[in-house]
Amino acid sequence: MIQNNFSVIIAKKRLKISTIHRATGISRTTLTKLYYDDIHMINLEVIDKLCKFLDCKLEDIFTYQEED
Repeated sequence: MIQNNFSVIIAKKRLKISTIHRATGISRTTLTKLYYDDIHMINLEVIDKLCKFLDCKLEDIFTYQEED
């Protein structure tokens, strides 16, 4: 199972979705769905923009855990 850590990262950095939207151009809808872990597909360009803006790696945002 892929675990989404986006909400944890932006909470730690005390960022708002609106701030990320303005800085990256990623739609608020995409960011909100990502925040609430309600996203099923995400464009690689979006992930690239998030990694650059948040100064993190892909594996910081998404991690893989085997299901029992």
